[in-house]
Amino acid sequence: MDELEPPRPTFRMWRRTFGRSMKRTFLRPQMVAFLPAIMLGGYWYGGQGVLMIIALTFPLILVLGGLFEAELPPVDSLTGLLTRDALREEIEDALLAARAEAEATVVIVMEIDGGSNLETRLGIPAMEAVLCRTADRAIGAVRGGDKIAKLGRYRYGILVGPARNAGMDMALRTVERIQNATADPISIDAASVYVTLSAGFCLERRALRRTGEALIEAAEAALAEARVPGNGAVRAYSREMRAHAEMRSSIAADFERALEEGEILPWFQPQVSMETGDVSGMEALARWQHPARGLIPPVDFLPAAEAGGHMERLGEVMVFHALSALRRWDREGMHIPNMGVNFSSAELRNPRLVERIKWELDRFDLDPSRLTVEVLETVVSETCNDTITSNISGLADLGCSIDLDDFGTGAASISNIRRFAVSRIKIDRSFITRLDEDPSQEKMVAAILSLAEKLDVDTVAEGVETVAELQLLNRLGCGHAQGYAFARPMPIDEAGTWLQSFSARQIQPSSAASA
Repeated sequence: MDELEPPRPTFRMWRRTFGRSMKRTFLRPQMVAFLPAIMLGGYWYGGQGVLMIIALTFPLILVLGGLFEAELPPVDSLTGLLTRDALREEIEDALLAARAEAEATVVIVMEIDGGSNLETRLGIPAMEAVLCRTADRAIGAVRGGDKIAKLGRYRYGILVGPARNAGMDMALRTVERIQNATADPISIDAASVYVTLSAGFCLERRALRRTGEALIEAAEAALAEARVPGNGAVRAYSREMRAHAEMRSSIAADFERALEEGEILPWFQPQVSMETGDVSGMEALARWQHPARGLIPPVDFLPAAEAGGHMERLGEVMVFHALSALRRWDREGMHIPNMGVNFSSAELRNPRLVERIKWELDRFDLDPSRLTVEVLETVVSETCNDTITSNISGLADLGCSIDLDDFGTGAASISNIRRFAVSRIKIDRSFITRLDEDPSQEKMVAAILSLAEKLDVDTVAEGVETVAELQLLNRLGCGHAQGYAFARPMPIDEAGTWLQSFSARQIQPSSAASA
């Protein structure tokens, strides 16, 4: 492992360390216990002059130690937590103390998931109440000597240590305690608000430099990685994360411009009916064709879009281009029954969503049934938001189909499937992979299809890649399939060419092997 750069004491750090040393040396309990004996000895051997010196020395040591050490750190005006600058100085003090005692420190950075969307929904006063309550719960979850700071609007920093056992286990335990403490609903205006926090942390020995700012930046890089898989994730810092963090920072700064200049557009992947072999629909998937970096995958830019509060604007762009593609293919004589578009939580929180979608459909003169609203199962299973519920129901009443996406990865109950008027469930690709080789996978898919049949809900299998998987899905009674077995996501021109050359006879279920 590379040699770490040792901490460099600043004047402020030296002053605080000197003050603490004076107080530890002269004001420790042993010294205080011997104070009467010292005074008596001074009287017997030196008279009143020595007594005077001793009487003045100890208060002077106390005052000097306090002057050198005591300095109230700056705090956040809303939560009362330390500021970023204050936390950085606390970390540097802890690094020096840890070095002297052969101990170590850990820095954790945690952020409220979807904070900007939550603030948009609740409003600033209510969000500030959530931030204060979350800070109070976090304070109650850490050890007495740990420090907590507010690093950003929705971001907190925690200094753990110095301690001899300050390592991976201690960091994970601290994160778990804070996540558990902040998981209970927060009551705001008679409504319950649920908060989750993602976390990144850096062990002292893994940082590029042993400084306060370096440890905070490293923990923030780990947090950026944690935000990719979803809410409540935790990641530890590694040296490779720095390059990823720099790339994401650049992407985030460039995202809004890319939206407005048309660099982010839908690519289309067909869905095929297992009964007829015809194309039964298309799904619009966001892709970013960057002029310098080339094609940027969604896993890299969607977290930046969410963190920057751009998901609703991204959704508007996707709906416009998806409906435009349907209209174009209609004019070219290629009828696509419906177009699936993913709707994020941010979009579904917009009270005017149904009105906007109706306007877009009228604009392109399309029947609402040709727009399929795809909603993640996690959104359906976790939401207690009245606006989201109302919007999904409103879109269903408008005539749009509702697809429950990534089914099997969340915890959507049967009642939720009914409550949200779900017309089709999309079986997550994790259940389809090696379906023909793994009996347990086959049993799981069979159970999902049986449930869907009993609920009178249609089905789509995602991520179908092989002919063998297609054949088995057909035997199990799956309604539709989507995946590389038919085509990868394609730009609109390539998708049009694919549609023109596609022959339903080639993928009839009875001859799926020729697909």
